Amino acid sequence: MILVEIGNLNGLVALIIGVMFGPPVLLSVIGVFLYKSNPKASKVLFILAAIYLLIGLGMCGTMFI
Repeated sequence: MILVEIGNLNGLVALIIGVMFGPPVLLSVIGVFLYKSNPKASKVLFILAAIYLLIGLGMCGTMFI
Protein backbone atom coordinates (compact mmCIF):
# COMPACT_ATOMS: atom_id res chain seq x y z
CA MET A 1 0.00 0.00 0.00
CA ILE A 2 2.97 2.33 0.41
CA LEU A 3 3.50 2.36 -3.37
CA VAL A 4 0.17 4.12 -3.87
CA GLU A 5 0.89 7.01 -1.50
CA ILE A 6 2.21 10.24 -2.97
CA GLY A 7 4.69 12.54 -1.25
CA ASN A 8 5.25 16.26 -1.66
CA LEU A 9 3.64 17.73 -4.81
CA ASN A 10 5.04 21.28 -4.63
CA GLY A 11 7.11 20.73 -7.77
CA LEU A 12 4.07 19.59 -9.71
CA VAL A 13 2.11 22.68 -8.67
CA ALA A 14 5.00 24.90 -9.77
CA LEU A 15 5.14 23.08 -13.11
CA ILE A 16 1.41 23.55 -13.72
CA ILE A 17 1.64 27.25 -12.85
CA GLY A 18 4.63 27.55 -15.19
CA VAL A 19 2.66 25.97 -18.02
CA MET A 20 -0.27 28.30 -17.33
CA PHE A 21 1.65 31.58 -17.22
CA GLY A 22 5.06 30.94 -18.84
CA PRO A 23 4.30 30.95 -22.57
CA PRO A 24 1.80 33.86 -22.46
CA VAL A 25 4.31 36.01 -20.59
CA LEU A 26 7.06 35.07 -23.04
CA LEU A 27 4.87 35.82 -26.07
CA SER A 28 3.86 39.16 -24.55
CA VAL A 29 7.46 40.16 -23.90
CA ILE A 30 8.43 39.27 -27.47
CA GLY A 31 5.41 41.23 -28.69
CA VAL A 32 6.49 44.30 -26.73
CA PHE A 33 9.97 44.16 -28.27
CA LEU A 34 8.57 43.73 -31.79
CA TYR A 35 5.97 46.49 -31.45
CA LYS A 36 8.14 49.27 -32.94
CA SER A 37 9.58 47.33 -35.85
CA ASN A 38 6.64 45.10 -36.81
CA PRO A 39 3.31 46.08 -35.24
CA LYS A 40 1.29 43.48 -37.14
CA ALA A 41 3.39 40.58 -35.85
CA SER A 42 3.24 42.11 -32.39
CA LYS A 43 -0.56 42.11 -32.45
CA VAL A 44 -0.57 38.48 -33.55
CA LEU A 45 1.71 37.57 -30.64
CA PHE A 46 -0.53 39.44 -28.19
CA ILE A 47 -3.59 37.60 -29.48
CA LEU A 48 -1.80 34.25 -29.26
CA ALA A 49 -0.72 35.06 -25.70
CA ALA A 50 -4.30 35.91 -24.72
CA ILE A 51 -5.69 32.74 -26.28
CA TYR A 52 -2.99 30.59 -24.66
CA LEU A 53 -3.70 32.20 -21.30
CA LEU A 54 -7.44 31.57 -21.59
CA ILE A 55 -6.94 27.95 -22.59
CA GLY A 56 -4.20 27.42 -20.01
CA LEU A 57 -6.30 28.84 -17.19
CA GLY A 58 -9.24 26.77 -18.32
CA MET A 59 -7.43 23.45 -18.63
CA CYS A 60 -4.89 23.82 -15.82
CA GLY A 61 -7.34 25.70 -13.64
CA THR A 62 -9.73 22.77 -13.70
CA MET A 63 -6.92 20.52 -12.45
CA PHE A 64 -6.62 22.61 -9.30
CA ILE A 65 -10.27 22.13 -8.37
